[in-house]
Amino acid sequence: MFNKDGKDDSTYNVDNYEFIKKTSPTVGALIEKEYNRQKNNVELIASENYCSEAVLAACGSCLSWKYAEGYPYVRTSGNKGRYYGGTEFVDQLEEYCCDKWREVFKTDYHVNVQPHSGSQANFAGYKALLEPGDTILSLSLDNGGHLTHGSSVNFSGKLYDVHFYDVDEKGYIDMDDVRKKAHDLKPKLIMTGASAYSRIIDFKTFSEIAKEVGAYFMVDMAHIAGLVAAGEHPTPFGYADIVTTTTHKTLRGPRGGLVFGKQEFAKKIDSAVFPYSQGGPLEHIIAGKAVCAEEALKPEFKTYEHQVVVNCAALCDEFLKMGYKVVTGGTDNHVFLLDLSQFSFSGRDLQEACDAVGITLNKNAVPNDKRSPMQTSGVRIGTAPMTTRGFKEEDFRAVARRIDEVVKKLDKEKKEEK
Repeated sequence: MFNKDGKDDSTYNVDNYEFIKKTSPTVGALIEKEYNRQKNNVELIASENYCSEAVLAACGSCLSWKYAEGYPYVRTSGNKGRYYGGTEFVDQLEEYCCDKWREVFKTDYHVNVQPHSGSQANFAGYKALLEPGDTILSLSLDNGGHLTHGSSVNFSGKLYDVHFYDVDEKGYIDMDDVRKKAHDLKPKLIMTGASAYSRIIDFKTFSEIAKEVGAYFMVDMAHIAGLVAAGEHPTPFGYADIVTTTTHKTLRGPRGGLVFGKQEFAKKIDSAVFPYSQGGPLEHIIAGKAVCAEEALKPEFKTYEHQVVVNCAALCDEFLKMGYKVVTGGTDNHVFLLDLSQFSFSGRDLQEACDAVGITLNKNAVPNDKRSPMQTSGVRIGTAPMTTRGFKEEDFRAVARRIDEVVKKLDKEKKEEK
């Protein structure tokens, strides 16, 4: 892994993909360019991180070509098990992976480690609890939710009758609005979780509201999973009926998803993943997930996650000191939204201008955004990737000041254009 200065002391370097270049010059060259982009840029995308060499090695192992449709024999109580032979060792690996993730989150929930992504984990979660047309109460994409939480262009919005609770004037989830709409709509499922929400989520109150109206309660903790594991954010376990997550954000693992559920939903979850929505599991990625879980159980992981939160607070504070508007006025976790509504340029404009100077972040809608989703009035900023590379508070404050220089230049250019 390269450090904050871009130096790479690991074994994963250009030499490792010289072989690819010999076999496929175009693919090898593009991988090399992306490697150098990641090494030389300041990565601030909240949904990205750098995984360890051990995770990379597991994901590139001989498991890449092993088919293992179904589940380990022990999980199916002697029933069908796998639909392929030669699965003795991947069976052991998958069960080990499940055990490790229960240990990470200190839970006795059932866990399925096969989902290829967070979106497919959510798909399976819905399938386990709902029928098409059932009502969901969720946080909208515009207010910080995720595409799979009911967006009209996504399967979630097309298969289910989705209604949204709002954030208040400061950008916080409005729990009074959640309760009122829950009692009015009587949804089958209340969903929470976010891709761009900077505050602590009150799982306990959500659970209480769900019980009041007889609804299931599901949590997508993809963004905050690492913080939950390290005790930097309250846990949804014990409150939610189903919990989903990715493994590649604050958990620093391979790209993939997990579905946890109370034991009563175990069979429904498993059948919702396979055979309903997926075929053969990616056993090489499951190996990477297992390594990721082992890493999350080490003491240094807690130190890392705490630094992620401290760094985000410092970065956010520097923007506030310079007079910027931040949604909710601050952050409790690894991410915050910079509100650019008052400027003459869009979030997309700033994203592209930062790209040009080696800073990677992404455009993002802010509450009540008047610009289109392709333009937006904000940018989303996260601290997990560069914390992995060793950045501390002062490093992030310096990043804020560099972005401020970009903003001032961009604002001046846009005004001159007009």
